Amino acid sequence: MCTVSFVKVNDKVIITSNRDEKVLRPSAVEPQYYLVNHKKVLFPKDNKAGGTWYAVDEQSNVLVLLNGAEERHTVKERYRKSRGLIVLDLIGSNSPIAAWETIGLVGIEPFTVVLFENQKLYQLRWNEITKEKKELDTDKAHIWSSSTLYSPAIQFQRALWFHAFMNTNLAVNEKELLHFHRYTEAENKEHGLVINRNDTLKTLSITQTIIESNKVTNHYADLIKEQYHSSTFITV
Repeated sequence: MCTVSFVKVNDKVIITSNRDEKVLRPSAVEPQYYLVNHKKVLFPKDNKAGGTWYAVDEQSNVLVLLNGAEERHTVKERYRKSRGLIVLDLIGSNSPIAAWETIGLVGIEPFTVVLFENQKLYQLRWNEITKEKKELDTDKAHIWSSSTLYSPAIQFQRALWFHAFMNTNLAVNEKELLHFHRYTEAENKEHGLVINRNDTLKTLSITQTIIESNKVTNHYADLIKEQYHSSTFITV
């Protein structure tokens, strides 16, 4: 939930997400299909709150969560609801982007959502005061880093790594993007793509979705257990 990239190459959409989390948090359940408001949704489940940071529905809409909005915030002692459950509220609706307009977020910790719906890409943000919706160009590559873990300077540096990678891989594919998310700046345990901060905060998993025509493939790598899961479905 803390590093996300979006790339479109030859009508193939590739979305990849690294989840950085405290190692004491209960292990997540690998991606499975669940019924969310009568919709079939694929997502890895957070065992602590029951929500998720990454969800894909039957229409190949993809919703990815990052902690924090544009700037780092002061964490309160208690919030009304987990951000991971907000993800399920949105993806479980008929249209996540329409649901964003009406969902109530008072009492929810700040977050950013990357949403790919109906071939359109959105950045959605809640900063405890206002909601923001921004449509992005799908013909451009994008990367996000969580404001709660990475300063603006480090976010900028990570974006430079990403765009340098893209500029030297004009025909990039999903395997190369997965390699980028797994091994870029591997010796940099504080700010590389896979972190390990004093064995208390680590990159726990990498999730990737590839959308090509009506075929959707999802890959999930549990970096702690060294387990890998893949699934493919045809959109309805």
